[in-house]
Amino acid sequence: MEYRLLGNTGLKISTLSFGGSSLGGVFHDISEAEGIRTVHVAVDHGINFIDTSPYYGVTKAETVLGKALREINRDRYFLATKVGQYADGVFDFSADRVTRSVDESLARLGVDYVDLIQCHDIEFSEVNQIINETLPALHELKSIGKVRHVGITALPLKVLDDVVRRTPAGTVETILSFCRYELNDTALLDSIPLMKSKGVGVINASPTGMGLLTERGAPKWHPASPTIQAGCRRVVEFCMECGWSIVELAIQFTVANPDIATTLVGTANPQNILDNIRYAETPLDPERLAAVMEVLRPIHNFNFTRGRPENHDAIVG
Repeated sequence: MEYRLLGNTGLKISTLSFGGSSLGGVFHDISEAEGIRTVHVAVDHGINFIDTSPYYGVTKAETVLGKALREINRDRYFLATKVGQYADGVFDFSADRVTRSVDESLARLGVDYVDLIQCHDIEFSEVNQIINETLPALHELKSIGKVRHVGITALPLKVLDDVVRRTPAGTVETILSFCRYELNDTALLDSIPLMKSKGVGVINASPTGMGLLTERGAPKWHPASPTIQAGCRRVVEFCMECGWSIVELAIQFTVANPDIATTLVGTANPQNILDNIRYAETPLDPERLAAVMEVLRPIHNFNFTRGRPENHDAIVG
């Protein structure tokens, strides 16, 4: 497993990391015992960065992860969780609520501190509140050792860029972007120079576009347009005809970029995490990549957005 520095945090993290949403049964029902075993397998095979949120499964993911972490020495992993989103449509980025949220997460996770605390899906908040209230509250928690570093997450790149530009260097230490750096959408690349200039570590998530680039296909709730879904389905079928794994290519593509510290993958299946680790450790075949990108060319960088209107990305496609 390759390890990279996460911006200026000093954390050296695995290029493939464990996303805890699956432990909350976000995509489908899971076996808790299998989920716990998946965390152990991930850490035993080199993954040292684990990300979760109280929102995933409405605290279920943190609870299951906490059970798994009881059997793993604290110095073997870096742990990230989030504040601000607690159930579908339930957001509260006030200083009081995010402060209490951290304490609640620490109790569920069974740890004294988290290495990274993140404002979850800030596109659903007023940017001024994030800058003037939420981030200062989280830095207060950093000053007393409950969190080590502070970051933000969102789907739209516009709002991530906006907050980073409007705050002093070191205020936002990491960003977590999802569905904006994958085979069919690489728009995150436009934000990389800004993040590097501010020393912000870049975390990428959803290398398969929340199921778009999988044989199972996107779930019914997926926000991608029919055009995007059809284009992604074409490339999945193309890979099947060639005998290639689209998931393997998707993971290899994302971890190959040295400007992205890590890519999160979510699963509650031990074999799946082993497969994903093997994919990440296998070099990307440039000829396969070129063939896949040609199939995706008609929808490349087509996107979807969400959140408050002022935080939306411009829609392409």
